Amino acid sequence: MALPFTTVRDLLRFGVSRFTQAGLSFGHGSTNAYDEAAYLILHTLHLPLDTLDPFLDARLLDDEIDAVMKVIERRAKERVPAAYITQEAWMHGRRFYVDERVIVPRSFIGELLQDGLQPYVADPDQVTRVLELCTGSGCLAILAAHAFENADVDAVDISPDALAVARRNVDDYGLEERVSLYEGDLYAPLPSTRYEVIITNPPYVNAQAMQALPEEYRHEPELALAGGADGMDVVRRIVRDAGKWLTEDGVLVVEIGNERPNVEAALGGLDLVWLSTSAGDDNVFLIQAADLPA
Repeated sequence: MALPFTTVRDLLRFGVSRFTQAGLSFGHGSTNAYDEAAYLILHTLHLPLDTLDPFLDARLLDDEIDAVMKVIERRAKERVPAAYITQEAWMHGRRFYVDERVIVPRSFIGELLQDGLQPYVADPDQVTRVLELCTGSGCLAILAAHAFENADVDAVDISPDALAVARRNVDDYGLEERVSLYEGDLYAPLPSTRYEVIITNPPYVNAQAMQALPEEYRHEPELALAGGADGMDVVRRIVRDAGKWLTEDGVLVVEIGNERPNVEAALGGLDLVWLSTSAGDDNVFLIQAADLPA
């Protein structure tokens, strides 16, 4: 039986109702059922993602309605993040290719890179070398290359699958000459050098929180999320060795989600600077090179 839908407005209403009925979790680019439905509908119909109103009452072809319904049902039944359905994620106006080999990009460090980490980096134009650990899709490395226009960026991940996605994104942005990808465990694969800036959004979810993750997050690689009993297994190692890789006036910037109490317990005694983002003051910390362990 044909569905009684003829317009984008019809599909949008149905999508919101379907997603709400299914009890979906959001946080992979959208924060609510309306925005998620609008994004998936516009993407599926090859319409501008920032222009909904002019198309709300456009009458659709049967095959267009069918295509949108399949996407809505996949999101509702399989609880796959929307970014895996569309194979794209957006950060600060830039599009990145993603698939199930990487977590969906959503780092607050991207916000901080918009002004080149000032005032903690005095002059972004003077930065010559940047390192990103746990690069995943490569999005932060690419944003760093744009923030620090005179810098070469090294990006590391332990997953060859993730690096294949990162390579695609680096190539898409034409940054092959400035962004170098390394496979290995944190600092291990790097050539001997020093960086003015190290950024990282490492695995930091503690074991208890991993057990409570919504189904959407279980589609993402566990390797990129799980940080051990207190979430700090990788964070401790990054901070412990960062002083060997930073210049004297360099900075380390680490994203840790909702794990601030575990960070402060694990890194007690270090002078942590908590940076303000759209999520508040508890998601990203910075350490100056001079304040790192010897």
